[in-house]
Amino acid sequence: MSQTSLKMGVAKLSVISNTILVGSKLAIGFVTGSVSIIAEGIHSGIDLVAALIAYFAVRVADRPPDETHAYGHGKYENISGTVEALLIILAAVYIAYEAIQKYLHGGELVNLNLGIAIMVVSAVLNWIVSANLFKVAKQTDSIALEADAHHLRLDVYTSLGVFAGLIVVKITHLVIVDQILAFAVALWIGWVGIQISMKAVGPLLDQQLPLDEIERIATIIDSDERIVAHHKLRTRKSGAHRHVDVHLLMPVDMTLTAAHAIAEEIEDQIREEFAFTTVVTHVEPEDDHQL
Repeated sequence: MSQTSLKMGVAKLSVISNTILVGSKLAIGFVTGSVSIIAEGIHSGIDLVAALIAYFAVRVADRPPDETHAYGHGKYENISGTVEALLIILAAVYIAYEAIQKYLHGGELVNLNLGIAIMVVSAVLNWIVSANLFKVAKQTDSIALEADAHHLRLDVYTSLGVFAGLIVVKITHLVIVDQILAFAVALWIGWVGIQISMKAVGPLLDQQLPLDEIERIATIIDSDERIVAHHKLRTRKSGAHRHVDVHLLMPVDMTLTAAHAIAEEIEDQIREEFAFTTVVTHVEPEDDHQL
């Protein structure tokens, strides 16, 4: 199975599972009057939108370069991750608002067994789907799938939290617990939204690769004794695709053919080390650099 087919397959699974959970949670939330269940329904609604965005992003991001996109379409994944993060933050604000309104105006909770049951179903289903998303995201280095996986894994924890809260409400009849839970869900998903946005926005601003990856690239170059030195090493990332360019200083008496062959070897080694990497090398004689 190709990388694109694998990514689209898990993205589609996420869309289907979230569609089921959104309808179930919202319906049961309104029936029971529980703001924490409604908050979870909204949370799943955001997850659904995020899953749809991820599905679109991975479908487009893996398209090869063309006449108008010489560096490929990888940044569609980063745009996707940024939009998903903003949606999460907006959802957090709305949930917090609803929790405060419910606290101020009060309300009764009924048929809590339905709410308890849907939270268990949600936690189990999202754990299974998120595990698959994390696995494929790691295999394909997909920020869009990783963001979607984080959304669903977060939903597992919040569902379990709401489940525990509803048990407490059922036993103690303290409705305020439901409102506190909804507010806690809002704070938690808002924080995750901020974290995801920071990770997704960096590549849009052509942020360099992580320091450990840059050091590994430098080590590959420096380990070749035929190369005098290197400089002007620049890196960036576009979705799952890395871009590296570097100047290689060669001995002045080396032929152009030999220097070119060495540069090609270095490029191959970097591509072997990091998947989906484009490497551009510029060869120059060492005395030019000394001048």
